[in-house]
Amino acid sequence: MSLSAGVTGFATGFSLILAIGAQNAFVLRQGLMRQHVFWLCLFCATSDAALITAGVLGFGALVEALPALPTIMALAGAGFLLVYGAMRFLAAAKGNYAMEIQGKSRGLWATLAIAAAFTWANPHVYLDTLGLIGAISTSYGDWTTRITFGAGAVISSFVFFFSLGYGARFLAPVMQKPAAWRVLDVIIGVVMWAIAAKLMWGVWSGSLH
Repeated sequence: MSLSAGVTGFATGFSLILAIGAQNAFVLRQGLMRQHVFWLCLFCATSDAALITAGVLGFGALVEALPALPTIMALAGAGFLLVYGAMRFLAAAKGNYAMEIQGKSRGLWATLAIAAAFTWANPHVYLDTLGLIGAISTSYGDWTTRITFGAGAVISSFVFFFSLGYGARFLAPVMQKPAAWRVLDVIIGVVMWAIAAKLMWGVWSGSLH
């Protein structure tokens, strides 16, 4: 039963982070530049692990205790995504990708700060981990099985982010031309703005409550 719970946790966690989102797009971009990949993947996976653990331990009630939290996080996240998306569109318009082609990027701490914003300012991260994974874990009666389920979800985060970050290097030969980086930045910009629009729609329609 415990093994089955672990597999279920892995599949659940993997399916939740599989979609191309803001955080994943950022990890992909850094992976293509081969800059700070290990620490970035470790940060993203560890952040997920902390939230999944909190959800399994029963802190999903935080959203119920602070009903305004989803709205606040959605507005903050949307604002950040709009700005970052605009930066990607601006970079695509300029077309100056000498640093990217040479594999150079911002410093480690600046990179992790952006990753933190993508991770902790995204209300859907809390809904997925504290809410959904936390709720599914309660279907397991004993703590041993519940913790096994959570461990499976945590492992899926580490597998996903490190596979994405280091797997991106296989696309490196394609990314030796400015045109390829321009297309990537346009796609990332569209993803950022689409997610921002979704967050703002959630606030307007009240679906985040």
